[in-house]
Amino acid sequence: MSDQRVAVTGLGLVTPAGDSPQAVWETLCAGRSLAARDPALAGLSVDFSCQVSGFDAVTELGVRMSRRLDRFAHLGLAAARRAVRDAGLAPHEWAAERVGVVLGVSSNSLQTYAQEFSQLGGGRPSAVSPLALARSIPSQLAGEVAIDLGARGPNFVTTSACASSMTAIGVARDLIRAGTCDIVLTGGGESPRAPMNVACLTQMKALSRECPAGPGSASRPFDVDRGGLVLGEGAAVLALESAAHARARGARVRAFVRGYGASADAYHPIAPHPGGRGAEQALRSALADAGCAPADVDHVSAHGTGTRRGDAVEADVLLRVFGTPPVVTAAKSVVGHAMGAAGALATAFTLLAMEHQAVPPTANLAEQEAGRELDIPTGRHRRLPVGTAVVNAFGFGGQNAVLLLTAP
Repeated sequence: MSDQRVAVTGLGLVTPAGDSPQAVWETLCAGRSLAARDPALAGLSVDFSCQVSGFDAVTELGVRMSRRLDRFAHLGLAAARRAVRDAGLAPHEWAAERVGVVLGVSSNSLQTYAQEFSQLGGGRPSAVSPLALARSIPSQLAGEVAIDLGARGPNFVTTSACASSMTAIGVARDLIRAGTCDIVLTGGGESPRAPMNVACLTQMKALSRECPAGPGSASRPFDVDRGGLVLGEGAAVLALESAAHARARGARVRAFVRGYGASADAYHPIAPHPGGRGAEQALRSALADAGCAPADVDHVSAHGTGTRRGDAVEADVLLRVFGTPPVVTAAKSVVGHAMGAAGALATAFTLLAMEHQAVPPTANLAEQEAGRELDIPTGRHRRLPVGTAVVNAFGFGGQNAVLLLTAP
């Protein structure tokens, strides 16, 4: 069984909460939303988001690369570099054909496409940038990471809506367990802060407009007065290795990816199954894959978007599967919803919870729905042993993915 273990040996972060593990942890533990007015969304009925601040693509990647890539790739490539450094890996020394890259992206860059379509629609096809397609298709994120780091193993992105990066981590684990790779860089990057995204989600009535005390009060997962999601952005990349490979080079192990479950609701293009059929199937599959009972789990990182239906279904599933659920947190209350990158960000935050043996608070939670009460810390973090944790990610189309992590 030890040969089947898959270790997390590196963690790279570029998030609204910071770009180092310590900075991110401190911000999460402060328990305050980072939502603020967003200049990119000025004039729209929803004009706020959780933004990555202090990130300069030119400084991180150089002038040429920063111009050639879209923001989702800026964030993802920077996070991949950080993950490699954190793992103590040396790309010039690794067996490149045994190193894979599997990253989750839920969509291409609607901002770039909007600009280029305006050229075409205005009768100026010759003004369309020759780089528009290459910089915008989701697969470019994995391709650019491979080019930059010299990883010549399997290389692709997974696209399963807001479960995309969680799907990527599960597939990456399976590539290692199958013996195809020794190392896989996995996670995801996304920057959905584009007017077209916001316009679409506003028309769908998915975004929160309820901010009586300003944008910082708008993201309210599991609160009885929740009104929708708040967009965020960011990237999180994990370096996964087979336990044998990590042991052979004396690597530090942050955690083991022990269980993974995935499912489809097969119900509706947007709404979750009202009985949580697919979410429950994915959660039970992850537990079974890990050989764990519900009572073994110490902590759940909820998908927790702040939508009325989604949170209600997730709470029902947790109560049904666990009886008395373990301590739950909803990080989107602080960093917003990074769509395809959300699962990777939640996984990264859970790794930090395991490291610090504490669960961060959920922001803006004043009162839970009667009959759906979960054990959710508010105000400050709660110290407790976190040896086994579950991370949920659910997306449009009823695409579900659940990860189970165990401490080393």
